Amino acid sequence: MPRKKRYLTATLSDGYVKTIGPTAAPFTHYWRIVAHLGSGRTEVFWGHTKSLREATAKQAATRDAARQRGWERYDFEVVELTESFG
Repeated sequence: MPRKKRYLTATLSDGYVKTIGPTAAPFTHYWRIVAHLGSGRTEVFWGHTKSLREATAKQAATRDAARQRGWERYDFEVVELTESFG
């Protein structure tokens, strides 16, 4: 009998949906940084982690990156991944 494929889904506050998979990795959270560079330009960074603690630790590094790269501002968000099988 074939194994069901495991998918992880993140739904962010602005309605953006990111699906990861199929995967066997033990990810629990998804993080996203939207960097506002000026002149209406943005850059997006994202990733997934194995714990909320690991995901929120990215925020300190983001503050440093914003200062070093001269971002006007940034939005940082962490959401829990939901699991589904397909």
